[in-house]
Amino acid sequence: MKKLPIGIQTFRKIIEGGHVYVDKTRFALKLIESGGDFYFLSRPRRFGKSLFLSTLKEIFEGNRELFKGLYIYQRYDFRPHPVIRISFGSGDYSEIGSVYKEILRILERNIRDLNIDCKDREDYKGCFEELIYNAYKKYHQKVVILVDEYDKPILDNILNRDRAKQARDILKNFYSVIKDMDEYIRFVFITGVSKFSKLNLFSGLNNLRDITVVKEYAEICGYTQRDLETVFREHLKGANMGLVRRWYNGYNYFGEKLYNPFDILLFIANGFEFRNYWWSTGSPTFLIDRLREENYYIPSLEGARISEEELDSFDVEGISLLTLFWQTGYLTFKEKEVDEILGSISYTLTVPNMEVQRALNSLFVDYLTRQEYEKHNFFKDISSSLIKGEFESFIDILRSIFASIPYQNYANNIISRYEGYYSSVVYTYLCALGYEVVPEDNTNRGRIDLTLMLPDKIVIIEFKVDSSEDPIEQIKTKRYFEKYLKDQKSIYLLGINFNSQKKNISNWKVEKI
Repeated sequence: MKKLPIGIQTFRKIIEGGHVYVDKTRFALKLIESGGDFYFLSRPRRFGKSLFLSTLKEIFEGNRELFKGLYIYQRYDFRPHPVIRISFGSGDYSEIGSVYKEILRILERNIRDLNIDCKDREDYKGCFEELIYNAYKKYHQKVVILVDEYDKPILDNILNRDRAKQARDILKNFYSVIKDMDEYIRFVFITGVSKFSKLNLFSGLNNLRDITVVKEYAEICGYTQRDLETVFREHLKGANMGLVRRWYNGYNYFGEKLYNPFDILLFIANGFEFRNYWWSTGSPTFLIDRLREENYYIPSLEGARISEEELDSFDVEGISLLTLFWQTGYLTFKEKEVDEILGSISYTLTVPNMEVQRALNSLFVDYLTRQEYEKHNFFKDISSSLIKGEFESFIDILRSIFASIPYQNYANNIISRYEGYYSSVVYTYLCALGYEVVPEDNTNRGRIDLTLMLPDKIVIIEFKVDSSEDPIEQIKTKRYFEKYLKDQKSIYLLGINFNSQKKNISNWKVEKI
């Protein structure tokens, strides 16, 4: 059985070391032979972008024997080209001076690798131009440029707008060389987490093709279900594959749904233990800061709609919260809608899988309630009460949750004055347990506040604040439950009324249909 390539992002090391490799060379060949020369791809972290760039490097350097047995081996001539590799992945850019230093270090490494020189190594733009031209002259072939984590110097400063702008301007100046030296360039591939506006960062590079949501390249990075069932068949013998799919599958770029490779490799290496492997590599605290700034209604993240223009207009000076959640991998595409009359495209977003759902909502619980430590006991008690169908116990737990929320959390949070705050707390607790929860569930007669789908029962929940109305009567009058009668599960109607002065549940009622 082949070794797992955990932490290995170098194609040559994987092949020569006898590690598992999921063949992505058909995508490389398609890019090379499609007629285009300049490409851009955005994917979340740990998704295999660096390995794909390394694969392109070996192809363009003509190292044919590394590809024996792979799709591209008999289909490409492997004519060697000089390759300039640029990666901002390893640097710390919290100081602007470090961006300059990293660019100079990158240029120095390429000067050594290509055995050429440039006159003024301190002039990063001029040196980059010389590097391209001198490589072309020396090797008598056009140059290939591969850029990895092009956006990291900006993202490292995303909470400091002035520094982020400075980083953007430096990179814009650096990348402008690619446009200016176009006649000496055979192929360019740029990857990163974000889709910063081409107008602001790649000004003038009009032939840069963005393949981020192009269906034919949907599987260019990541693992498919088919990969798990073939390439990893021996490694995954005995694993609960249905649960593996629920936990880790779900990233959607309008091809097959994908797994993050990091999750699968660590899941196998840790003896099939279900953990938040990908999540643990970076907590999105800056997104929580944005949620707090905008007083965002958390349940509306699930099923949120976003236009193509909003995805493509991402810039330091105007960052959409939904765009951030999508680009960083905490949301993915659910549906695509094309309006042929208006010529517009919009997308519906969703949380990709149970790993992200549980971990993200656990973080939301911290943000809404400040119950970083108490929440674990609440999780256990909520789960037990719902499995047993003990709704009185469930309400008692919710009362304990709201009673233990610090007063300043209400005082500092505008949405705490409204029904949305109370429903957000309940929603995030339920989602953090991995349950299927449908917020603002549409029916043909109106919208249910919250629908909870359990293995043996469905709970339809309606919330009210300072209301004399019976929430259950609204559910019954509008017959919200009818859409679920075909499911052949027990259906419960749960009405909860909150008192905004006491910041807690004032009364509640449950009925079984």
